Amino acid sequence: MNQRPFRFGVNLLQPAPAAAWRAKCRRAEELGYDVLLVPDHLGMPAPFPALVAAAGATERVRLGTFVLNAGFWNPALLAREIATTDALTGGRLEVGLGAGYVRAEHESAGLPWGSPGERVGHLVHTVSELRRLYAEEPLRDQVAQAAGPPLLIGGNGARVMQLAAREADVVAFTGARSHPEEPGTLLALSAEEFAASVERYEEVERSVRPEGADPAERNLLLQTVQLTDDRAKAVEELAERSAHLTAEQVLGLPILAVGTLEEVTRQLLDQRDRFGLSYLTVLEPYMETFAPVIEALRAA
Repeated sequence: MNQRPFRFGVNLLQPAPAAAWRAKCRRAEELGYDVLLVPDHLGMPAPFPALVAAAGATERVRLGTFVLNAGFWNPALLAREIATTDALTGGRLEVGLGAGYVRAEHESAGLPWGSPGERVGHLVHTVSELRRLYAEEPLRDQVAQAAGPPLLIGGNGARVMQLAAREADVVAFTGARSHPEEPGTLLALSAEEFAASVERYEEVERSVRPEGADPAERNLLLQTVQLTDDRAKAVEELAERSAHLTAEQVLGLPILAVGTLEEVTRQLLDQRDRFGLSYLTVLEPYMETFAPVIEALRAA
């Protein structure tokens, strides 16, 4: 597998007043992050105004959604938001899309929830409409990036994998699945389950990727980052919150970056070698903690 250079993103979860938001974005850029990301959940920052503000506070970083809940959006209105945001950010926008997994948010917003098949169907329709609208007037002349911003698609299901393999510039591996008994909750995939998920994606990509298209960049969201000299103890504490996995299984989770700086660096290099995971995203609480890892991976 041809190795891509690493890219690093941070998902900014906490709303903030204007000055504090700008300062946070500048700090992320100073720490070496390549992409500033905003989620699409109620109670968190509204994605597009937050990204426009981030653009005004920074110089080089890309700006993205991680990820938009397609069920919140009418495709035509979303295309307008994307085109304007791409223009106002100087062509730095990247668009992440998913089918949504939190039913309570749809109910709070007065939006239909739908079956898994219906939600994925709307995601497929949204991607198709965005591609069409970017290619037509008036949006064709409004987007700063030809053919529209790069598209990231995240999810584990077979139809979402097919969509990502066919359409996405970036495929996001969540490393988790929906909890069968607790709606809106995710369960971590074991190392074996994660490897099988990547293998399934690779098979799909080989069969449906358009001829001549580059393979999609591969993203992983690291759910926990902890630099410690006692990895076993730290993982034991994390295992208490993952009742479906043993401590040994938790130790091998790709979505946990726990250990000394050297251990975490080696883990992430190995995961890039094995799975092609070159684009790594962390959550805002770990923004500072992960900075030495960025430096070490760039120097490796």
